Parts: sequence; structure tokens; C-alpha cells
Amino acid sequence: MSSNNIEHELGALKDAVAMALDYARELGTSDAEVAISKQQGLSVSTRLKEVETVEFNKDGALGITVYRDGRKGNSSTSDLSPEAIRQAVKAANDIARFTCEDNFSGLADKELMATEFPELDLYHPETLLPETLAELAIVAEEAALSTDPRITNSDGASANGHTGIKVYGNSHGFLNGYCSSRYSLSCVVIGEDDQGNMQRDYDYTVSRKYHELAPAAQIGSKAAKKTVERLGGRKIATAKLPVLLSPEISTGLMGHLISAISGSSLYRKSSFLQDSLGTQLFPDWFGIAEQPHLPAGLFSAPYDSEGVATRDRAIINNGLLETYLLTSYSARKLGMTNTGHAGGIYNWTVSDSGQTFDELVKMMGTGLIVTEVMGQGVNMVTGDYSRGAAGFYVENGKILYPVEEITMAGNLKDMFRNIQAVACDRDYRSAIRTGGMLLEQMKIAGN
Repeated sequence: MSSNNIEHELGALKDAVAMALDYARELGTSDAEVAISKQQGLSVSTRLKEVETVEFNKDGALGITVYRDGRKGNSSTSDLSPEAIRQAVKAANDIARFTCEDNFSGLADKELMATEFPELDLYHPETLLPETLAELAIVAEEAALSTDPRITNSDGASANGHTGIKVYGNSHGFLNGYCSSRYSLSCVVIGEDDQGNMQRDYDYTVSRKYHELAPAAQIGSKAAKKTVERLGGRKIATAKLPVLLSPEISTGLMGHLISAISGSSLYRKSSFLQDSLGTQLFPDWFGIAEQPHLPAGLFSAPYDSEGVATRDRAIINNGLLETYLLTSYSARKLGMTNTGHAGGIYNWTVSDSGQTFDELVKMMGTGLIVTEVMGQGVNMVTGDYSRGAAGFYVENGKILYPVEEITMAGNLKDMFRNIQAVACDRDYRSAIRTGGMLLEQMKIAGN
């Protein structure tokens, strides 16, 4: 979409939000907030180098929330005509008349609204044909299938390109919107050894900019390599061992931290980190920095979904928990200050201890590399952790063989405190940018 067209589209969506807010005001509501998201894109999937699906999507919706004397009503519409918007506002207003009062609901405080909107370089439109994306996916599959004779099948490759617009406004006078783009490529393959045992694994790349995706052949080859390495997996004896989490699993571990310090978990008293602000959760060298304004960041945003300005902040500093993650509602419930986390987190970067992942393998000596976890065995109230796992057994700093059908168990508080090192070769594909994490010891249940 050309810059003129996108500016016109953005202006039209802002007008629709303003119209909804004006009508809500006419109906006598205390406050109102309106959000519109509009996306369009193309996805192509292949299997065994043949195109399987081509999907075009173009959709969007307006959602409105109105407040009447502590009561709240919601409504939405995908029809952005003036009449449909008026009907949606009226429906939200009617609902608000019959809901229960909640003194903690309402807009985020006016003084927290974003007033500066830095250019975050999030929008890089690319005119993509189905043939272009199909070629990407096929090249990935070809590379995977030719990497090793033990790769016997493909579970498919997928190439995607999407652009979108988000507009948010509320009755504080806040009204802003921005555009973004996202492109991705993934490949999943299946390998089989001479005993007929099978494994699958995948790799992917994602970027705001189409031309910054990793090469398709590289994605396919890496997916194949990871799959072949898993063949011949075996159990190990039950033991207590050091554990080195791959970057993807390390991201998941930090995801449990997010759940535990989120306002909704805290005011419901369903977190093992209740009343932990300012306490030592990690080793004193460990830190997590949030950077919402990274140019072209996959999780950058000038403000959260309530219009609250986002800002750089330390989440963990010298091992200490510096902040909870609070929306306007959870902040009021807890008697604290909104931190601008309605809608999630923004580009967390985990500090490292200077070693590469391979160096941590040698540093571990004898232990377990975990590359996959399974099951839902995490109790967020107590922090107890028990999940199925797979990976590789390491002895004297060298990988000996793949491991499967084991369980690793511990408590999240102990796991956080017992992080011995974090690799410097980070995975930048998720909201949590981290390298692999070496944990001092975990219980491993095997044979």
C-alpha cells in the first residue's frame, strides 16, 4: 500500500474512532474508549514442494467500551459505516446499564497518556505475490529434504506477509494510530532412523522487514539438522543434574515470570511471587531490561492498549524484582501505579554472562541440554514445576546422545535463583530476547 493510501486509511480509521467517542458522549456516558485494528495479508503453505494452501485475509473490527457510573459495557462491529458504529456504541451503553458497579474499572489516568510518538520503524510494506511466497517455502523444503537421507518427509513450510493498522482513542482526548508489518517463514520436517523411529523439528524466521528474513535454504537446513540430531533418543537414569535450557526453553521460563508478576495474578492472589517487589529473585548479576521503543522491534509500541505511554524500564536489576506488570485495573486493585502493560510486554532483553551456548555446554561438564518441554505441569500459586522434556545428554562437555521421555522437576523460585549463566548468543525472535540458561541442578526422572 502506498504512503498516500496508508495515510488516507489511517485518517479514516481515526475519524471512525472519533465518531464513536462523540456518540458515546452524546449518550451521557462517563467515559469511553475505542480501538480499531485492521489487517491484511497473504499466507502460502507447501508440503513436499507442492503448494497446499494460499490464503488472503483482510479483516478488521472496532471495539468500544463505555463506562457509566462505575458500570462497564462492551460492543464491537466489523462494519465501519456510521450507522453500524452508532449501533455498536448504543449496544455498549445499553449493556453498561445492567452490569454491576466496579469502582476499579475505567480509563487509565489522563496524566499517563502518551504525548510523544517516536518513529519506531514498524511499517515496511512489500508487494508480495503468492508465487513469491510459494517459492520461499519450496526452497526451504528442498533444502531440508536434501540435507540428510534420514529426512524422509515434510510436515510443510509456510511463508507469510501481513500488514496492519491500530488506532486507539478515549474520552481523555487521546487519539492515535500506527501501522506495522510482519513477515515470517517456517519449515517442519520428519526424520526416521534405521529402526523406524521418527522425530520432527522445525525452524523459522520472522522480521518487520521482508528482506531481513533469514535465507529460506538456511531455515530448511536448520530444521533438518535439528530433526536428525534428535533421532535415536533414549531415557536416562533418574538423577539430579545441571540443566542447560535452549534459548527457546529459556524464553518459556521467563514467560512464567511474566505470569507471576502480572497484576491480574497478583490481585487474585494466584502467584508464587505475591509481595515480592524489591526482593532478590535471581543471582545478583542477572537483569532484564524492557525497551518498548527499539526501532523495527517485533514487540515495540509507543503506548499500550489503554493509551498509556510505554518507557524503558528495568524489570530485574541486580537480581531484584523492580516492578510488577500492571494495567489501570490491576493497579487500582493493588493500590499501585499503572506500568503501561495493558496488552503485554515490550522487547525484554535478558543480560548474559559472556559465554556462548557452546561454551556453556563445556562449562556444564555433565548434565542435560533441554530443547523441548511438554505438558502443563506448572503451578503458578506455589511455583512447583514438573514437565516432560527432551534434549541431549552431555558428559565432560560433549554431547553424547539425544534424550527423550523424561521429566524435569523443581520450583520456579529455586530455578530462578540457581541460574548460573546465560549465553550471549540470543534468540531475537520473541518478546523475550535471551540466550540459553544454565541451571545449577534439577531433578530428572527417567528410568
